[in-house]
Amino acid sequence: MSLSIGDLVGRTGVSEGTLRMWERRHGFPVPDRLPSGHRRYRESDVELVEQVVRERASGLSLAAAIARALESAGGGAESIFAGLRRRRPDLQPIAVRKLHLIALSHAIEDESCARAERAVLFGAFQRERFYRQAQARWRDFARTAELAVVFADFERVRRPARAPAELPIDPAAPLNREWAIVCEAPGHAVCLAGVELPAARRRRDPAREFEVIWSVEPEVVRTATEICVAMTKRSAPELAERLSERAAPSAPAAADQLRLAAAITSRTLGALG
Repeated sequence: MSLSIGDLVGRTGVSEGTLRMWERRHGFPVPDRLPSGHRRYRESDVELVEQVVRERASGLSLAAAIARALESAGGGAESIFAGLRRRRPDLQPIAVRKLHLIALSHAIEDESCARAERAVLFGAFQRERFYRQAQARWRDFARTAELAVVFADFERVRRPARAPAELPIDPAAPLNREWAIVCEAPGHAVCLAGVELPAARRRRDPAREFEVIWSVEPEVVRTATEICVAMTKRSAPELAERLSERAAPSAPAAADQLRLAAAITSRTLGALG
């Protein structure tokens, strides 16, 4: 049985405004959408919201309460963006239009390709059709990689030769709203994670807007990699085992990472100029 937002308010005592704020800022809870745009929730969402209320009453922050509720339900690794925000609350997101996000993403891909290192790569594309539009670039991106994985609403797991592994995501998972790139290599590390703002989904494609964080801090990139490995384990455990067995590369030198950030920024500005 599906529940309206009013039903969820009545069952949990959490106001509609609060539920909308949780969804906007933390990607929780994740409703299904009717063609009209109205939200519909599951019975399991009632239990999750009630647990968040209990955890908050015990003194946990909202982010920590949501993380604990999702972890107890086995859903704690379904969001790269939220996972990074929970573990690194100092990372400040910025609102970015799709056009600018494409430029930043391409800059990360091109700079990594230019360095030709044995990287571990992850990408989140929301929809299969978005990945197909970028598939040629990602084949090039992954050509020199040690392992490459992409997440989207694929129908099944695919492991094409000389291309990233294609892993499906749960239709109800927060990852359905996310755009992400994670690149961890011996000599450089960078990650980007963005969540599409709910109101922006009704805009024309170029005006779609994402809340984005990106970083060249090796510790942040390692965290993003760990989140992606956990997500990989759900549909491709043997691939996740290979990823887990791979030793984490030593952290690149701070000076090298500063040069990486400068190179990515220059490429982005050049694309937008």
